[in-house]
Amino acid sequence: MATTGTGSAQLTAVPPQPRSPAPAAPPPTATLIGSVQRAMRLLESVAGHHHGAPAKQLARETGLALPTTYHLLRTLVHEGYLRRDKGLFFLGEAAERLSSSGAEQKRRSTVADTLARWRDAIGAPVYYAVYREGEIDVVCVSDAPAHPAVEEWADFRETGHAHAIGQCLLSQLDEEARRDHLDRHPVRSVTPYTVRDAHGLLRRLERTRRMDPVTERQEYALGTVCAAVPLTVGGTAASVAISLPAHQADRLVPAAQRLQAEMGRLVGSLALSISI
Repeated sequence: MATTGTGSAQLTAVPPQPRSPAPAAPPPTATLIGSVQRAMRLLESVAGHHHGAPAKQLARETGLALPTTYHLLRTLVHEGYLRRDKGLFFLGEAAERLSSSGAEQKRRSTVADTLARWRDAIGAPVYYAVYREGEIDVVCVSDAPAHPAVEEWADFRETGHAHAIGQCLLSQLDEEARRDHLDRHPVRSVTPYTVRDAHGLLRRLERTRRMDPVTERQEYALGTVCAAVPLTVGGTAASVAISLPAHQADRLVPAAQRLQAEMGRLVGSLALSISI
């Protein structure tokens, strides 16, 4: 609503108010939990003593007060990260699980890097599989948009008779283990090119020389050919395989030979990782 008056309104400028200073950023260590840091130092110290160490020695090595050391050691023993035996402290099962998990991740990374190197060198997707506890286990697959992997449209474990990976793994087993596998996973037609029966498959496997690549052409997936190279470390059967489109079938044997040569140079990295 408008107002009337005889004089002009005098407006007084309000001086700008100074802003409150921004709160200072916390120091980098403000969010760290000291007790966790101290516990980690104790774990590292214990890990350096394969024959165990007493609390007083651990306190000296970590620079912790002895009462604090005892308190943290008791907590770590209670949680399973340490164990105490005759006054000495050792790494416990929980710490060992962490260590084994880290080692497993490193092995998986080694396998993935190796397969990627072979994929790029050969120009085909690469598969790594092992046979353990009576089953085919495809551990790792390395493919790329230009070299896509075969789609697992039928369970690899149940169709080992149809693909090169499975045939390669089965060829490394003894006769009893092969028959046991086929009793649990009977031969069946996956494509019109699949081996017809267990008798035919067993004859094929018997003719396969132990370290020769195994090839199959459209037995698992129409439009795809595959080759697998055997890899045996100790008592574990393993295989590295490649797949190609059927129109590149003439590349299959040379590519398998290239894969076998690459494996000969880097087989140690896979041998160390075969238990993953």
